This record gives sequence, C-alpha cells and structure tokens, in this order.
Amino acid sequence: MTEQRPYAVQLTPSQWRERLTPAEFRVLREAGTEAPFVGEFTDTTAEGSYSCRACDAELFRSETKFDSHCGWPSFFAPLAEDRVEYVEDASIPGRPRVEVRCAACGSHLGHVFSGEGYDTPTDQRYCINSISLRMAPR
Repeated sequence: MTEQRPYAVQLTPSQWRERLTPAEFRVLREAGTEAPFVGEFTDTTAEGSYSCRACDAELFRSETKFDSHCGWPSFFAPLAEDRVEYVEDASIPGRPRVEVRCAACGSHLGHVFSGEGYDTPTDQRYCINSISLRMAPR
C-alpha cells in the first residue's frame, strides 16, 4: 500500500507487525478484505463510536451505521471528512473503486460506494472491514 501523504502516526512495517495481528496487518496495512458476514461489527446495533484499530483515531459513529446486507459494516458518512482519505483503487480491471483510509495513519479501512439506492442522507455506503475498527460503546 503506497502512502499518499505524511501521516500523524507513522510506523515501519516491522512496528506495525508488532502492533497488529497477522489478519489485522493483512487488511489494514496491505489493503486486504475480510470475508463477508464474519466480522465482529457486521450486525452490531450498539450505540458508540468506531475507531481505527491501528491508531485509535475516531472515524465513525453508530448514528451513521446502517444495515446494507452486504456482509460488512456500513456507514453513510465518516465522523468528519478530515478523518478519512480517499484513494482511487483500480485493482479490479474494469471496476474502479474508491478506497477509504484512516487519515491519521493511512491504514486501509474499506471502500465507499455512491448511487446504490440506499435510503440514507448521503446516498453513500462506506463498506468497512470490521477488523479495521474498534468499537467503544456509549
């Protein structure tokens, strides 16, 4: 994963490997994807905030989480636009996507999709890997 800009939290790959489990490292630092419908927060309805598992930056709140039936936690907006960054993802030929990363450390969170017809205020679906997040109940 290529860093797009300097981040407030910068660690070497070895330091990230010490901090994260192998599965977390694969998703957060190598832009992997966890299997659908198995993540810890896929069906969670508890109120609280969601932070980056790599650096603890607060990213999403439960008020923006919705059930998209896609197999991953979905949100219609981040906590604030400066909490995430967007990177063009052309890893699947003919299917361009927009990757969502933590703005504090550059870790891969998932992707954002628009125009899918969900009844949300933004018409966006932030499809986020559970393993990329920690949840603090309210």
